[in-house]
Amino acid sequence: MSQAPDGEPTLNTPGSPAAVFWGFTTLALQGFGGVLAVAQRELVDKRRWLSKLDFVEQWAVAQVLPGPNVVNLAIMLGDRWFGLHGAVAALGGMLFFPSIVVLALVMLAGPFADQPAFVGALKGMGAVSAGLIAAAGLKLAPALKENAISVHVSACIVALTFVAIALLRIPLLWVLAGIGGAACIWAWRCIRLADAAKAKP
Repeated sequence: MSQAPDGEPTLNTPGSPAAVFWGFTTLALQGFGGVLAVAQRELVDKRRWLSKLDFVEQWAVAQVLPGPNVVNLAIMLGDRWFGLHGAVAALGGMLFFPSIVVLALVMLAGPFADQPAFVGALKGMGAVSAGLIAAAGLKLAPALKENAISVHVSACIVALTFVAIALLRIPLLWVLAGIGGAACIWAWRCIRLADAAKAKP
């Protein structure tokens, strides 16, 4: 893989809407519970379609929009690369083959749905999913160094969000409007100050 002047691997661009379709199909077929971890590995580490910072920023937007976040991400990226054709290809990749797999699994697992062992196995997978998400978050954390908001402020925002959702049980919409809105205003302020500092002779 070629290298950028700063030593970082250069980013790639999908060659066609078909490449977008198969890329997101591969991602979706691996997304059993830990979609964030799989998306980060496929889009950033393996295919190099996004940098870590770009992935974090795009994922943040996808998280705020209504609907499944990974589907939102796929549509946004497909549209970025190939417009409407890319968006449709990305959406198709996320839904077509995975829907077939899910329907097949439902048919096969139906007779065992009430079995204690089967229910316990699914609960165990929940712990694995939590671990995958936590690992992906830690892996992407260094990208915050390039963010307009400092790492310390970002850590405070993470802590406030955790307390609001996990401990105080505040509805997500209010957390997004309150903490998310304040974070957007703070980021805008930081960018303005940085631009003003650059403009000074």
